[in-house]
Amino acid sequence: MNGVDVAAEHPLLTVREVADAIRVSTMTVYRLIKGGDLQAIRVGKHFRIRETDLGRYLDDRVVNGGGSWPAA
Repeated sequence: MNGVDVAAEHPLLTVREVADAIRVSTMTVYRLIKGGDLQAIRVGKHFRIRETDLGRYLDDRVVNGGGSWPAA
């Protein structure tokens, strides 16, 4: 190779790691991928999610207050 450390340049997460990080089930992560909401890389039968893609997904869903909240 040309000496580029791909793992350092493009950190990849498993579906389980993403699910644990955002506190949802792995099935929810698979649904987000299938629905096109979360970008993923397919490696054989498995998916890997770049940390930057997870960050982008979360940034796109930040709520800045306002609007109506469900009753507690």
